[in-house]
Amino acid sequence: MTSRLLSPVLALLACAPLLCAAAIPATAPSGAAGAVRADVETPTPLLASPLVRTTVVHGVDLPDDPWLPGHRGVDLATSVGASVRAPADGTVTFSGDVAGRPVVVVTLDSTNLRTTLEPVVATVDRGSRVHTGQEIGVVSDAAVTPSMGHCAPAACLHWGLKRDEEYLDPLDWTVGWGPIRLKPMPADVS
Repeated sequence: MTSRLLSPVLALLACAPLLCAAAIPATAPSGAAGAVRADVETPTPLLASPLVRTTVVHGVDLPDDPWLPGHRGVDLATSVGASVRAPADGTVTFSGDVAGRPVVVVTLDSTNLRTTLEPVVATVDRGSRVHTGQEIGVVSDAAVTPSMGHCAPAACLHWGLKRDEEYLDPLDWTVGWGPIRLKPMPADVS
């Protein structure tokens, strides 16, 4: 091949990976759980964080099958005695101990969603109507007990979300924490 023909061919070969990449649909990360898939519902944020200020200590690690090990919720950094707030309007459908840990469950209004919070000593009774941001309990000292706390000796709040029997990532459903959607970079930025 002559050098006159070789230059355009080499340029085309150099650009081929970019052209192929442009044809593949992009996916964005979803919380700690991976990529957003086209066949999976993209949730509309309807939850608020149960803690005023926090960071995620351990994200969701949902197993492929319900009986396999995994982490079915997120652990949020906190301190013993911190106020825990209702993540949404709903009804307290459980308040008591599960495996020695105090748990509060709020079933969301007009949905088949329920959120679990542990270890939380409830300040509301089972059957109580609660509103987003209302205090429903405080973080128990079980949070720092090595045999009970998810993050012991540090304290954390374990926050789970279920739709019927399916575990979900609560951060995907939370204002300000849901799936990240990347926008194309403007053409004039290099």
